[in-house]
Amino acid sequence: MAASRLAWFFLVFSSCSVVLVFGGDIVHDDDISPKRPSCDNDFVLVKVPTWVDGVEDIEYVGIGARFGPTLASKEKHANNTRVFMADPPEYCTSSKQKLQGAVVLVRRGNCSFTKKSNIAEAAGASAILIVNNRTELFKMVCETNETDVSIGIPAVMLPLDAGESLKKLVEMNSTVSVQLYSPQRPMVDVAEVFLWLMAVGTILCASYWSGRSAREAVMEQEKLQKDASDMVIPTEGIGSSGVVDINTTSAVLFVVVASCFLVMLYRWMSYWFIEVLVVLFCIGGVEGLQTCVVALLSCFRRFENAAQSFVKLPVFGAVSYLTMAVSPFCIAFTVMWAVFRRVSFAWIGQDLLGIALIITVLQIVRIPNLKVGSILLACAFLYDIFWVFVSKWVFHESVMIVVARGDRSGEDGIPMLLKIPRLFDPWGGYSVIGFGDIILPGLLIVFSLRYDWLARKNIRNGYFLWAMIAYGLGLLVTYMALNLMDGHGQPALLYIVPFTLGTFLMLGKKRGDLKTLWTRGEPEMPCLHIRLQPMQ
Repeated sequence: MAASRLAWFFLVFSSCSVVLVFGGDIVHDDDISPKRPSCDNDFVLVKVPTWVDGVEDIEYVGIGARFGPTLASKEKHANNTRVFMADPPEYCTSSKQKLQGAVVLVRRGNCSFTKKSNIAEAAGASAILIVNNRTELFKMVCETNETDVSIGIPAVMLPLDAGESLKKLVEMNSTVSVQLYSPQRPMVDVAEVFLWLMAVGTILCASYWSGRSAREAVMEQEKLQKDASDMVIPTEGIGSSGVVDINTTSAVLFVVVASCFLVMLYRWMSYWFIEVLVVLFCIGGVEGLQTCVVALLSCFRRFENAAQSFVKLPVFGAVSYLTMAVSPFCIAFTVMWAVFRRVSFAWIGQDLLGIALIITVLQIVRIPNLKVGSILLACAFLYDIFWVFVSKWVFHESVMIVVARGDRSGEDGIPMLLKIPRLFDPWGGYSVIGFGDIILPGLLIVFSLRYDWLARKNIRNGYFLWAMIAYGLGLLVTYMALNLMDGHGQPALLYIVPFTLGTFLMLGKKRGDLKTLWTRGEPEMPCLHIRLQPMQ
Protein backbone atom coordinates (compact mmCIF):
# COMPACT_ATOMS: atom_id res chain seq x y z
CA MET A 1 0.00 0.00 0.00
CA ALA A 2 2.88 2.37 0.83
CA ALA A 3 4.45 1.65 -2.56
CA SER A 4 1.13 2.41 -4.25
CA ARG A 5 0.83 5.77 -2.52
CA LEU A 6 4.44 6.56 -3.42
CA ALA A 7 3.81 5.73 -7.08
CA TRP A 8 0.67 7.90 -7.16
CA PHE A 9 2.61 10.79 -5.61
CA PHE A 10 5.35 10.56 -8.20
CA LEU A 11 2.77 10.33 -10.97
CA VAL A 12 1.67 13.84 -9.98
CA PHE A 13 5.27 14.84 -9.20
CA SER A 14 6.26 14.09 -12.80
CA SER A 15 3.34 15.98 -14.32
CA CYS A 16 5.54 18.52 -16.14
CA SER A 17 5.30 17.01 -19.60
CA VAL A 18 6.62 19.62 -21.99
CA VAL A 19 9.29 18.72 -24.51
CA LEU A 20 11.81 21.52 -24.63
CA VAL A 21 15.18 22.15 -26.29
CA PHE A 22 17.60 24.27 -24.30
CA GLY A 23 20.15 26.32 -26.19
CA GLY A 24 21.76 29.64 -25.44
CA ASP A 25 19.97 32.36 -23.48
CA ILE A 26 16.21 32.49 -23.37
CA VAL A 27 14.47 34.88 -25.74
CA HIS A 28 11.30 36.43 -24.33
CA ASP A 29 8.57 37.96 -26.49
CA ASP A 30 8.45 41.67 -25.66
CA ASP A 31 6.75 43.00 -28.75
CA ILE A 32 4.76 41.73 -31.70
CA SER A 33 5.41 43.34 -35.03
CA PRO A 34 4.54 42.08 -38.51
CA LYS A 35 7.33 41.66 -41.01
CA ARG A 36 7.63 44.29 -43.71
CA PRO A 37 10.27 45.28 -46.28
CA SER A 38 13.63 46.11 -44.68
CA CYS A 39 12.30 44.86 -41.34
CA ASP A 40 11.77 41.17 -41.99
CA ASN A 41 14.78 39.36 -40.48
CA ASP A 42 14.16 36.23 -38.46
CA PHE A 43 15.14 36.50 -34.82
CA VAL A 44 18.41 34.60 -34.42
CA LEU A 45 20.74 34.06 -31.49
CA VAL A 46 24.16 35.63 -31.99
CA LYS A 47 27.49 34.47 -30.58
CA VAL A 48 29.62 37.34 -29.27
CA PRO A 49 33.12 36.05 -28.35
CA THR A 50 35.33 38.75 -26.82
CA TRP A 51 39.05 39.51 -26.62
CA VAL A 52 40.64 41.70 -23.95
CA ASP A 53 44.06 43.12 -24.83
CA GLY A 54 44.42 40.40 -27.45
CA VAL A 55 43.56 37.53 -25.08
CA GLU A 56 40.37 35.57 -25.72
CA ASP A 57 37.83 36.13 -22.94
CA ILE A 58 34.16 35.35 -22.30
CA GLU A 59 31.71 34.46 -25.06
CA TYR A 60 28.28 36.12 -24.71
CA VAL A 61 24.99 35.39 -26.43
CA GLY A 62 22.80 38.08 -28.01
CA ILE A 63 19.87 38.26 -30.40
CA GLY A 64 19.73 39.85 -33.83
CA ALA A 65 17.19 42.53 -34.77
CA ARG A 66 14.39 42.47 -37.32
CA PHE A 67 16.26 45.12 -39.32
CA GLY A 68 19.75 45.47 -40.76
CA PRO A 69 21.87 42.96 -42.70
CA THR A 70 22.13 39.36 -41.54
CA LEU A 71 25.26 38.14 -39.79
CA ALA A 72 27.76 35.55 -40.99
CA SER A 73 26.93 31.99 -39.96
CA LYS A 74 30.55 30.89 -39.50
CA GLU A 75 33.19 32.28 -37.16
CA LYS A 76 35.86 32.39 -39.86
CA HIS A 77 33.75 34.86 -41.85
CA ALA A 78 33.25 37.23 -38.89
CA ASN A 79 35.63 40.16 -38.41
CA ASN A 80 37.39 40.80 -35.10
CA THR A 81 36.38 44.41 -34.37
CA ARG A 82 37.16 46.78 -31.51
CA VAL A 83 34.40 47.98 -29.18
CA PHE A 84 33.83 51.62 -28.13
CA MET A 85 31.34 53.07 -25.68
CA ALA A 86 28.62 55.26 -27.19
CA ASP A 87 28.71 59.01 -26.55
CA PRO A 88 26.01 59.90 -25.53
CA PRO A 89 25.27 56.48 -23.91
CA GLU A 90 21.75 56.07 -25.36
CA TYR A 91 22.65 57.32 -28.87
CA CYS A 92 19.35 59.16 -29.26
CA THR A 93 20.94 62.39 -30.56
CA SER A 94 23.53 62.91 -33.26
CA SER A 95 27.02 61.93 -32.18
CA LYS A 96 30.37 63.53 -33.02
CA GLN A 97 32.14 60.18 -32.61
CA LYS A 98 34.17 58.88 -35.52
CA LEU A 99 34.04 55.12 -35.10
CA GLN A 100 35.71 54.14 -38.39
CA GLY A 101 34.36 50.59 -38.60
CA ALA A 102 34.30 49.83 -34.86
CA VAL A 103 31.46 48.25 -32.90
CA VAL A 104 29.59 50.67 -30.64
CA LEU A 105 28.11 49.68 -27.26
CA VAL A 106 24.83 51.52 -26.66
CA ARG A 107 22.44 51.60 -23.70
CA ARG A 108 18.78 50.81 -24.31
CA GLY A 109 16.14 53.50 -23.74
CA ASN A 110 14.77 56.98 -24.67
CA CYS A 111 14.38 56.29 -28.40
CA SER A 112 13.73 53.51 -30.89
CA PHE A 113 16.22 50.81 -31.81
CA THR A 114 16.19 51.92 -35.43
CA LYS A 115 17.11 55.50 -34.48
CA LYS A 116 20.08 54.30 -32.43
CA SER A 117 21.20 52.13 -35.35
CA ASN A 118 20.92 55.01 -37.85
CA ILE A 119 23.04 57.27 -35.61
CA ALA A 120 25.65 54.50 -35.18
CA GLU A 121 25.79 53.95 -38.93
CA ALA A 122 26.20 57.70 -39.52
CA ALA A 123 29.12 57.71 -37.06
CA GLY A 124 30.86 55.02 -39.11
CA ALA A 125 30.21 51.99 -36.90
CA SER A 126 30.28 48.52 -38.46
CA ALA A 127 27.75 47.15 -35.94
CA ILE A 128 25.80 48.22 -32.87
CA LEU A 129 25.45 46.31 -29.59
CA ILE A 130 22.41 47.48 -27.61
CA VAL A 131 22.48 46.57 -23.92
CA ASN A 132 19.13 45.60 -22.44
CA ASN A 133 18.03 46.98 -19.06
CA ARG A 134 17.33 43.44 -17.79
CA THR A 135 19.32 40.22 -17.59
CA GLU A 136 17.49 38.68 -20.52
CA LEU A 137 17.11 39.25 -24.23
CA PHE A 138 14.57 41.45 -26.00
CA LYS A 139 13.33 41.15 -29.56
CA MET A 140 14.18 44.39 -31.38
CA VAL A 141 11.56 45.34 -33.97
CA CYS A 142 10.73 48.40 -36.04
CA GLU A 143 8.29 50.95 -34.71
CA THR A 144 4.70 50.59 -35.91
CA ASN A 145 4.79 54.02 -37.62
CA GLU A 146 8.08 53.37 -39.43
CA THR A 147 7.45 52.60 -43.09
CA ASP A 148 10.86 53.23 -44.65
CA VAL A 149 13.64 51.50 -42.74
CA SER A 150 17.08 51.47 -44.34
CA ILE A 151 19.84 50.35 -41.98
CA GLY A 152 23.13 49.04 -43.31
CA ILE A 153 24.76 47.69 -40.13
CA PRO A 154 23.74 44.69 -37.99
CA ALA A 155 22.14 45.36 -34.60
CA VAL A 156 22.47 42.89 -31.71
CA MET A 157 20.83 42.97 -28.28
CA LEU A 158 22.92 41.90 -25.26
CA PRO A 159 21.60 41.13 -21.75
CA LEU A 160 22.39 43.61 -18.97
CA ASP A 161 25.12 41.53 -17.27
CA ALA A 162 27.04 41.08 -20.53
CA GLY A 163 26.80 44.78 -21.37
CA GLU A 164 27.98 45.83 -17.90
CA SER A 165 31.01 43.54 -18.16
CA LEU A 166 32.03 44.98 -21.52
CA LYS A 167 31.44 48.52 -20.27
CA LYS A 168 33.75 48.04 -17.28
CA LEU A 169 36.51 46.63 -19.46
CA VAL A 170 36.31 49.55 -21.93
CA GLU A 171 36.25 52.11 -19.10
CA MET A 172 39.43 50.49 -17.70
CA ASN A 173 41.10 51.45 -21.01
CA SER A 174 41.43 47.83 -22.04
CA THR A 175 41.36 47.04 -25.74
CA VAL A 176 38.14 45.07 -26.17
CA SER A 177 37.19 43.46 -29.47
CA VAL A 178 34.36 41.15 -30.52
CA GLN A 179 33.19 38.93 -33.33
CA LEU A 180 29.54 38.71 -34.31
CA TYR A 181 28.18 35.62 -36.03
CA SER A 182 25.07 33.46 -35.88
CA PRO A 183 25.70 29.73 -36.43
CA GLN A 184 22.72 27.71 -37.60
CA ARG A 185 21.33 24.81 -35.63
CA PRO A 186 21.20 21.41 -37.37
CA MET A 187 17.71 20.34 -38.40
CA VAL A 188 18.09 17.12 -36.40
CA ASP A 189 20.57 16.46 -33.62
CA VAL A 190 21.69 12.96 -32.63
CA ALA A 191 20.51 13.74 -29.09
CA GLU A 192 16.89 13.76 -30.28
CA VAL A 193 17.32 10.31 -31.81
CA PHE A 194 18.74 8.89 -28.58
CA LEU A 195 16.04 10.59 -26.51
CA TRP A 196 13.37 9.05 -28.76
CA LEU A 197 14.96 5.63 -28.27
CA MET A 198 15.10 6.15 -24.50
CA ALA A 199 11.42 7.07 -24.27
CA VAL A 200 10.25 4.20 -26.49
CA GLY A 201 12.63 1.72 -24.82
CA THR A 202 11.45 2.69 -21.32
CA ILE A 203 7.81 2.02 -22.21
CA LEU A 204 8.81 -1.20 -23.95
CA CYS A 205 10.62 -2.51 -20.85
CA ALA A 206 7.81 -1.47 -18.50
CA SER A 207 5.19 -3.08 -20.74
CA TYR A 208 6.93 -6.45 -20.95
CA TRP A 209 7.58 -6.49 -17.22
CA SER A 210 3.93 -5.74 -16.44
CA GLY A 211 2.66 -8.17 -19.08
CA ARG A 212 4.95 -10.93 -17.85
CA SER A 213 3.66 -10.45 -14.31
CA ALA A 214 0.07 -10.74 -15.52
CA ARG A 215 0.87 -13.85 -17.57
CA GLU A 216 2.65 -15.52 -14.64
CA ALA A 217 -0.42 -14.90 -12.49
CA VAL A 218 -2.59 -16.62 -15.11
CA MET A 219 -0.19 -19.57 -15.33
CA GLU A 220 -0.31 -19.89 -11.55
CA GLN A 221 -4.11 -20.01 -11.65
CA GLU A 222 -4.07 -22.59 -14.46
CA LYS A 223 -1.70 -24.73 -12.42
CA LEU A 224 -4.17 -24.70 -9.53
CA GLN A 225 -6.98 -25.59 -11.93
CA LYS A 226 -5.36 -28.92 -12.75
CA ASP A 227 -5.79 -30.17 -9.16
CA ALA A 228 -9.58 -29.89 -8.65
CA SER A 229 -12.68 -28.00 -9.70
CA ASP A 230 -15.04 -27.43 -6.77
CA MET A 231 -14.11 -23.96 -5.47
CA VAL A 232 -14.91 -21.08 -7.84
CA ILE A 233 -12.19 -18.44 -8.16
CA PRO A 234 -12.98 -15.42 -10.34
CA THR A 235 -10.22 -14.43 -12.76
CA GLU A 236 -10.98 -10.72 -12.98
CA GLY A 237 -8.11 -8.58 -11.73
CA ILE A 238 -5.51 -11.29 -12.27
CA GLY A 239 -2.08 -9.93 -11.62
CA SER A 240 -3.45 -6.92 -9.73
CA SER A 241 -1.74 -7.63 -6.42
CA GLY A 242 0.46 -4.77 -5.29
CA VAL A 243 -0.90 -2.28 -7.84
CA VAL A 244 -3.22 0.70 -7.62
CA ASP A 245 -5.96 1.07 -10.21
CA ILE A 246 -6.86 4.55 -11.45
CA ASN A 247 -10.62 5.13 -11.56
CA THR A 248 -12.59 7.80 -13.40
CA THR A 249 -12.62 10.17 -10.44
CA SER A 250 -8.88 9.89 -9.82
CA ALA A 251 -8.18 10.42 -13.55
CA VAL A 252 -9.95 13.78 -13.44
CA LEU A 253 -8.53 14.58 -10.00
CA PHE A 254 -5.04 13.95 -11.33
CA VAL A 255 -5.30 16.94 -13.68
CA VAL A 256 -6.61 19.18 -10.91
CA VAL A 257 -3.88 18.16 -8.45
CA ALA A 258 -1.18 18.32 -11.15
CA SER A 259 -2.32 21.83 -12.10
CA CYS A 260 -2.15 22.99 -8.49
CA PHE A 261 1.29 21.44 -8.16
CA LEU A 262 2.44 23.16 -11.36
CA VAL A 263 1.21 26.57 -10.19
CA MET A 264 2.96 26.00 -6.86
CA LEU A 265 6.20 25.27 -8.71
CA TYR A 266 5.71 28.38 -10.84
CA ARG A 267 5.00 30.69 -7.89
CA TRP A 268 7.63 29.32 -5.53
CA MET A 269 10.33 28.60 -8.07
CA SER A 270 13.66 29.41 -6.42
CA TYR A 271 16.98 27.79 -5.62
CA TRP A 272 15.76 26.29 -2.34
CA PHE A 273 12.59 24.94 -3.94
CA ILE A 274 14.60 23.17 -6.63
CA GLU A 275 16.64 21.63 -3.82
CA VAL A 276 13.40 20.26 -2.31
CA LEU A 277 12.46 18.78 -5.69
CA VAL A 278 15.90 17.20 -5.95
CA VAL A 279 15.41 15.53 -2.56
CA LEU A 280 11.98 14.20 -3.60
CA PHE A 281 13.42 13.01 -6.91
CA CYS A 282 16.20 11.20 -5.04
CA ILE A 283 13.65 9.41 -2.84
CA GLY A 284 11.76 8.24 -5.89
CA GLY A 285 14.99 7.43 -7.70
CA VAL A 286 16.21 5.17 -4.89
CA GLU A 287 12.85 3.38 -4.77
CA GLY A 288 12.75 2.95 -8.54
CA LEU A 289 16.38 1.90 -8.94
CA GLN A 290 16.10 -0.58 -6.08
CA THR A 291 12.91 -2.12 -7.52
CA CYS A 292 14.39 -2.48 -11.01
CA VAL A 293 17.76 -3.89 -9.86
CA VAL A 294 16.10 -6.42 -7.53
CA ALA A 295 13.73 -7.53 -10.29
CA LEU A 296 16.62 -7.88 -12.73
CA LEU A 297 18.82 -9.87 -10.35
CA SER A 298 15.89 -12.11 -9.39
CA CYS A 299 15.91 -13.47 -12.94
CA PHE A 300 19.25 -15.18 -12.21
CA ARG A 301 19.14 -18.51 -10.40
CA ARG A 302 21.97 -17.68 -8.00
CA PHE A 303 19.92 -14.80 -6.51
CA GLU A 304 16.59 -16.68 -6.21
CA ASN A 305 17.03 -17.66 -2.57
CA ALA A 306 18.05 -14.13 -1.53
CA ALA A 307 15.05 -12.69 -3.37
CA GLN A 308 12.59 -15.13 -1.74
CA SER A 309 13.99 -14.97 1.82
CA PHE A 310 12.64 -12.15 3.96
CA VAL A 311 13.43 -10.48 7.25
CA LYS A 312 11.04 -8.26 9.17
CA LEU A 313 12.34 -4.74 9.84
CA PRO A 314 10.77 -1.94 11.89
CA VAL A 315 8.83 0.59 9.76
CA PHE A 316 9.70 -1.19 6.47
CA GLY A 317 8.06 -4.54 7.30
CA ALA A 318 9.14 -7.68 5.42
CA VAL A 319 12.19 -6.99 3.26
CA SER A 320 14.06 -9.54 1.16
CA TYR A 321 17.76 -10.17 1.72
CA LEU A 322 18.41 -9.21 -1.90
CA THR A 323 16.72 -5.84 -1.37
CA MET A 324 18.83 -5.24 1.74
CA ALA A 325 21.99 -6.02 -0.23
CA VAL A 326 21.07 -3.79 -3.18
CA SER A 327 19.72 -0.78 -1.23
CA PRO A 328 23.09 0.68 -0.08
CA PHE A 329 24.39 0.77 -3.65
CA CYS A 330 21.20 2.47 -4.89
CA ILE A 331 21.36 5.05 -2.10
CA ALA A 332 25.06 5.71 -2.74
CA PHE A 333 24.47 6.14 -6.49
CA THR A 334 21.60 8.58 -5.91
CA VAL A 335 23.53 10.63 -3.35
CA MET A 336 26.51 10.83 -5.73
CA TRP A 337 24.23 12.17 -8.45
CA ALA A 338 22.69 14.75 -6.11
CA VAL A 339 26.12 16.00 -4.99
CA PHE A 340 27.63 16.17 -8.50
CA ARG A 341 24.49 16.94 -10.50
CA ARG A 342 25.99 20.15 -11.92
CA VAL A 343 28.94 18.47 -13.64
CA SER A 344 28.79 17.93 -17.38
CA PHE A 345 28.12 14.16 -17.28
CA ALA A 346 25.51 14.23 -14.46
CA TRP A 347 22.73 13.80 -17.04
CA ILE A 348 23.64 10.10 -17.21
CA GLY A 349 22.79 9.56 -13.55
CA GLN A 350 19.61 11.63 -13.85
CA ASP A 351 18.45 9.56 -16.82
CA LEU A 352 19.17 6.24 -15.08
CA LEU A 353 17.25 7.30 -11.97
CA GLY A 354 14.45 8.76 -14.07
CA ILE A 355 14.04 5.64 -16.22
CA ALA A 356 14.00 3.41 -13.14
CA LEU A 357 11.38 5.64 -11.50
CA ILE A 358 9.19 5.67 -14.63
CA ILE A 359 9.33 1.88 -14.99
CA THR A 360 8.45 1.41 -11.32
CA VAL A 361 5.47 3.77 -11.54
CA LEU A 362 4.22 1.92 -14.63
CA GLN A 363 4.38 -1.35 -12.66
CA ILE A 364 2.42 -0.06 -9.67
CA VAL A 365 -0.08 2.36 -11.23
CA ARG A 366 -2.36 0.96 -13.93
CA ILE A 367 -5.55 1.75 -15.80
CA PRO A 368 -8.22 -0.99 -15.42
CA ASN A 369 -9.95 -0.36 -18.75
CA LEU A 370 -9.95 1.81 -21.84
CA LYS A 371 -12.63 4.13 -20.45
CA VAL A 372 -10.40 5.29 -17.61
CA GLY A 373 -7.40 5.47 -19.94
CA SER A 374 -9.32 7.64 -22.40
CA ILE A 375 -10.46 10.04 -19.67
CA LEU A 376 -6.96 10.28 -18.20
CA LEU A 377 -5.27 10.97 -21.54
CA ALA A 378 -8.00 13.39 -22.67
CA CYS A 379 -7.59 15.38 -19.46
CA ALA A 380 -3.80 15.29 -19.80
CA PHE A 381 -4.16 16.44 -23.42
CA LEU A 382 -6.13 19.53 -22.33
CA TYR A 383 -3.81 20.06 -19.35
CA ASP A 384 -0.75 20.16 -21.60
CA ILE A 385 -2.30 22.58 -24.08
CA PHE A 386 -3.58 24.90 -21.37
CA TRP A 387 -0.36 25.20 -19.38
CA VAL A 388 1.88 25.57 -22.44
CA PHE A 389 -0.23 27.87 -24.64
CA VAL A 390 -3.31 29.25 -22.87
CA SER A 391 -1.48 30.11 -19.63
CA LYS A 392 0.37 32.84 -21.54
CA TRP A 393 -2.83 34.91 -21.56
CA VAL A 394 -3.24 34.63 -17.80
CA PHE A 395 0.35 34.69 -16.50
CA HIS A 396 1.93 36.54 -19.45
CA GLU A 397 4.31 33.61 -19.99
CA SER A 398 4.01 29.87 -20.51
CA VAL A 399 3.82 28.35 -17.02
CA MET A 400 4.84 24.87 -18.16
CA ILE A 401 7.90 26.09 -20.05
CA VAL A 402 9.02 28.39 -17.23
CA VAL A 403 8.79 25.53 -14.72
CA ALA A 404 10.49 22.97 -16.97
CA ARG A 405 13.24 25.47 -17.77
CA GLY A 406 13.82 26.33 -14.11
CA ASP A 407 13.66 30.10 -14.57
CA ARG A 408 14.42 32.15 -11.44
CA SER A 409 15.87 29.05 -9.76
CA GLY A 410 19.55 29.36 -10.59
CA GLU A 411 19.45 25.75 -11.88
CA ASP A 412 19.26 24.15 -15.33
CA GLY A 413 15.69 23.02 -14.73
CA ILE A 414 13.62 20.65 -12.65
CA PRO A 415 14.93 17.09 -12.22
CA MET A 416 11.78 15.37 -13.55
CA LEU A 417 13.21 15.22 -17.07
CA LEU A 418 15.19 12.85 -19.25
CA LYS A 419 17.93 14.85 -20.93
CA ILE A 420 20.77 14.37 -23.41
CA PRO A 421 23.34 17.00 -24.50
CA ARG A 422 22.89 18.26 -28.05
CA LEU A 423 26.08 16.88 -29.56
CA PHE A 424 26.30 18.77 -32.87
CA ASP A 425 24.49 21.96 -31.90
CA PRO A 426 26.82 25.00 -31.86
CA TRP A 427 24.60 26.47 -29.15
CA GLY A 428 24.95 23.44 -26.90
CA GLY A 429 22.17 22.80 -24.41
CA TYR A 430 20.03 19.70 -23.95
CA SER A 431 17.18 17.89 -25.62
CA VAL A 432 14.75 16.95 -22.87
CA ILE A 433 11.44 15.18 -22.36
CA GLY A 434 9.23 15.31 -19.29
CA PHE A 435 8.36 12.19 -17.31
CA GLY A 436 4.67 12.80 -17.98
CA ASP A 437 5.20 12.39 -21.73
CA ILE A 438 6.33 8.82 -21.04
CA ILE A 439 4.26 7.78 -18.02
CA LEU A 440 0.78 8.92 -19.15
CA PRO A 441 0.76 7.32 -22.63
CA GLY A 442 2.84 4.49 -21.14
CA LEU A 443 -0.09 3.53 -18.89
CA LEU A 444 -2.22 2.92 -22.00
CA ILE A 445 0.53 0.95 -23.77
CA VAL A 446 1.20 -1.23 -20.71
CA PHE A 447 -2.54 -1.92 -20.57
CA SER A 448 -2.52 -2.95 -24.24
CA LEU A 449 0.20 -5.60 -23.78
CA ARG A 450 -1.42 -6.93 -20.61
CA TYR A 451 -4.69 -7.33 -22.52
CA ASP A 452 -2.94 -9.00 -25.48
CA TRP A 453 -1.26 -11.60 -23.27
CA LEU A 454 -4.38 -12.37 -21.25
CA ALA A 455 -6.40 -12.68 -24.49
CA ARG A 456 -3.59 -14.76 -26.03
CA LYS A 457 -3.38 -12.47 -29.08
CA ASN A 458 -0.31 -12.64 -31.30
CA ILE A 459 1.75 -9.57 -31.98
CA ARG A 460 -0.01 -8.63 -35.24
CA ASN A 461 -3.56 -9.24 -34.07
CA GLY A 462 -3.01 -7.56 -30.72
CA TYR A 463 -2.94 -3.91 -29.72
CA PHE A 464 0.51 -3.48 -28.21
CA LEU A 465 2.52 -3.33 -31.45
CA TRP A 466 0.24 -0.69 -32.94
CA ALA A 467 0.15 1.31 -29.71
CA MET A 468 3.96 1.35 -29.61
CA ILE A 469 4.18 2.41 -33.27
CA ALA A 470 1.62 5.15 -32.62
CA TYR A 471 3.59 6.43 -29.62
CA GLY A 472 6.84 6.44 -31.59
CA LEU A 473 5.20 8.35 -34.46
CA GLY A 474 3.55 10.81 -32.08
CA LEU A 475 6.86 11.56 -30.39
CA LEU A 476 8.56 11.87 -33.78
CA VAL A 477 5.96 14.43 -34.90
CA THR A 478 6.57 16.30 -31.64
CA TYR A 479 10.25 16.69 -32.47
CA MET A 480 9.41 17.75 -36.01
CA ALA A 481 7.14 20.46 -34.62
CA LEU A 482 9.84 21.44 -32.13
CA ASN A 483 12.38 21.99 -34.89
CA LEU A 484 9.89 23.84 -37.10
CA MET A 485 9.14 26.17 -34.16
CA ASP A 486 12.85 27.03 -33.75
CA GLY A 487 13.18 25.14 -30.46
CA HIS A 488 10.21 26.75 -28.68
CA GLY A 489 8.70 24.37 -26.12
CA GLN A 490 5.97 22.09 -27.41
CA PRO A 491 3.31 20.17 -25.44
CA ALA A 492 4.22 16.62 -26.42
CA LEU A 493 0.84 15.17 -25.43
CA LEU A 494 -0.77 17.41 -28.04
CA TYR A 495 0.72 15.06 -30.64
CA ILE A 496 1.13 11.80 -28.70
CA VAL A 497 -2.42 11.43 -27.34
CA PRO A 498 -4.23 11.57 -30.72
CA PHE A 499 -1.80 9.00 -32.14
CA THR A 500 -1.92 6.49 -29.28
CA LEU A 501 -5.50 6.83 -28.05
CA GLY A 502 -6.90 7.32 -31.54
CA THR A 503 -5.16 4.18 -32.82
CA PHE A 504 -6.40 2.12 -29.85
CA LEU A 505 -10.02 3.26 -30.23
CA MET A 506 -10.10 2.71 -33.99
CA LEU A 507 -8.58 -0.77 -33.77
CA GLY A 508 -10.91 -1.76 -30.93
CA LYS A 509 -13.92 -0.59 -32.93
CA LYS A 510 -12.80 -2.37 -36.08
CA ARG A 511 -12.08 -5.68 -34.30
CA GLY A 512 -15.23 -5.67 -32.17
CA ASP A 513 -13.29 -5.58 -28.88
CA LEU A 514 -14.17 -2.01 -27.95
CA LYS A 515 -16.95 -2.90 -25.51
CA THR A 516 -14.73 -5.34 -23.59
CA LEU A 517 -11.79 -2.96 -23.64
CA TRP A 518 -13.97 -0.04 -22.55
CA THR A 519 -15.69 -1.74 -19.62
CA ARG A 520 -13.85 -4.87 -18.39
CA GLY A 521 -10.34 -4.17 -19.61
CA GLU A 522 -9.64 -7.92 -19.58
CA PRO A 523 -10.86 -10.69 -21.88
CA GLU A 524 -13.65 -12.89 -20.56
CA MET A 525 -12.12 -16.05 -19.13
CA PRO A 526 -13.77 -19.11 -17.59
CA CYS A 527 -13.83 -19.27 -13.81
CA LEU A 528 -11.31 -21.53 -12.17
CA HIS A 529 -12.63 -24.32 -9.91
CA ILE A 530 -10.54 -25.71 -7.09
CA ARG A 531 -11.65 -28.62 -4.89
CA LEU A 532 -10.87 -28.11 -1.21
CA GLN A 533 -9.35 -31.25 0.29
CA PRO A 534 -10.42 -32.14 3.85
CA MET A 535 -7.79 -31.54 6.49
CA GLN A 536 -6.05 -34.69 7.72
